[in-house]
Amino acid sequence: MKAHEIYSAIDPALVTQMLDWFRENDKNVYRSAISSLAQTRKLRLAFIQKKPLPDQYAWILKTLKSKQSDTIGEHLVQVWLMAGNQEMLALFCDEMDIEHDGKGSVTGDLPDDMDDAALDQAINKMVEKFDPRLVTLYLLVFNLQRPGGWENLTTRLADDERLVLG
Repeated sequence: MKAHEIYSAIDPALVTQMLDWFRENDKNVYRSAISSLAQTRKLRLAFIQKKPLPDQYAWILKTLKSKQSDTIGEHLVQVWLMAGNQEMLALFCDEMDIEHDGKGSVTGDLPDDMDDAALDQAINKMVEKFDPRLVTLYLLVFNLQRPGGWENLTTRLADDERLVLG
C-alpha cells in the first residue's frame, strides 16, 4: 500500500490524532507538512493557516489522499510512529526478536523471514494494548520497509478482522 492509499482507507480520527500529536509535540513538522502540501497544490501557507483547525485537518487529509503527496504522507506517518508511538514499536520488535534502540527504531538488519507464531503473538499483544487501527497502520508501514513486504505479515493484514484502518 502506498501512502496515499493508506490515507484513503484510514479512519479520519486516526489522522486527527496524528495531527494533534504534531501540533502538541513538534509544531515545526506540522507547519512544514502544511507548507509542503500547500506547495503541491500551488497554494500559499497563509491560506491554509487561516482556516479553522477542523478545516485544516480536513484539507490535509484530502491532500494526503493524492498520489503526489505520497512522500510527505509517508514521512509524516513514519515520524509520528517513531516519535509518538515508541512503546508499540518496541513491543513489536521485542516480540519479533528484532534488534532496536529501546524505542522501536531498528538498529540491525530486518529479518528475511518472520516466524508465524511470534508474529501472531506480537499482533495479539499489540491489539490488546493499543488501538487496533494504530497497530494496523504501523504494520502496514513496517511491511513497506522491505520490497514486497513479508508474505505472512501481508496475509495477516489482509485476513485478520482486527487489523483494519477504517
